[in-house]
Amino acid sequence: MQVDAFLSFTIAVILLLSGKIATMNAGILRRYSIPEPVVGGLLCAAVVALVFALTGDKIVFELGMRDFLLLLFFAGIGLKADVRSLLAGGRSLAILLALAIVFMLIQNFAGLSLASLFGLEPKAGLMVGSISLTGGVGTTLAWAPIFTDRLGIANALELGVAANTVGLISACVVGGPIAAFLMRRHRIAGTNNVELDVGAPFDRPQTKLDYFSVLWAILALNISLMLGFGIDKLIALTGLTVPTFVSCLAAGILIRNLMPMAVGSTVRRLWPGVEDGLALVSDLALGLFLTMALMGLQLWQLDGVFVFIACALALQVVLTVVYIVTIVFRLMGRDYEAVVICAGFGGITLGSTATAIANLTAVTQQHGAAHRAFIIVPLVCGFFIDIVNALVISAFVG
Repeated sequence: MQVDAFLSFTIAVILLLSGKIATMNAGILRRYSIPEPVVGGLLCAAVVALVFALTGDKIVFELGMRDFLLLLFFAGIGLKADVRSLLAGGRSLAILLALAIVFMLIQNFAGLSLASLFGLEPKAGLMVGSISLTGGVGTTLAWAPIFTDRLGIANALELGVAANTVGLISACVVGGPIAAFLMRRHRIAGTNNVELDVGAPFDRPQTKLDYFSVLWAILALNISLMLGFGIDKLIALTGLTVPTFVSCLAAGILIRNLMPMAVGSTVRRLWPGVEDGLALVSDLALGLFLTMALMGLQLWQLDGVFVFIACALALQVVLTVVYIVTIVFRLMGRDYEAVVICAGFGGITLGSTATAIANLTAVTQQHGAAHRAFIIVPLVCGFFIDIVNALVISAFVG
């Protein structure tokens, strides 16, 4: 059963509204900073899986709008990024990247060991390691044919897609509770800074938005996307492969810092709500993207590899939580920014860039802004990590 693009988008809006209403009325969801899109998105995925189990009919949503929403979101992040803050985060970015690289090696060794334990070809374990978890579905689709043709692992694609599915769900669920645990254990207070990079804080005064604030935000976002597409084409001419959202992020940063009239002091003085306009549109884009990503999960693909996937992902999630709590938090500074980065680290290593940012957003809505985290986490998981992951995978395959 094919659901067309318009109806799919409308369903995503309804699911996101349901998640936001549930979060507003359920203290436990706010306490553990569960991202709002997760509630409705996972409910939809479960219903679709139940329909397939009972009738054998597959419900497939047309989600062409999903990727555009991701580009819109990252353009908004760039438009709110100050180069001075970016430079100040240089050391933190290098440390976070090093931590992510080390954990990729841990993921792959764990996958190899578990595959051997189950009597599988050891390299099949790489499909439940950094390929599907750190790399995401795109990396999985790219490497699966190589594993099938060169290594003779016939179910490589199914293993990778199933691991990515469970990892995506796990990343959405563990980030908030990790942040809550760290703040409680180390008695860390939030910033109480209501100028969030994405979204609006819970139970705090809001700047009044007006027509021009939102319209300026939309104009700046559209210009950023156009510049981002141009940057993406220039990068492609060099032979490099970089995700398009990285180009849109870079375009937003350039416009914010090289063209101050676009979203600079003059606009902010005339319409003080323009920053909130950017945060609002970015929050809607991220929320709808993640909702559509989760509602599009085909959970029945876990059938046939369920036991191995369940054991592999249980091990990977435990390793992730232990690594974050004992190592990442300490090396990232043991402060509130470190807490927010830890919430996003699960998205880096288990899910995707979108889940990492969704976790950051959920925590900051509850406890206050963390501007440095919103710069270095997308750069690590959206740009640097993909390049390093390709080299790591090639080394393990070789």
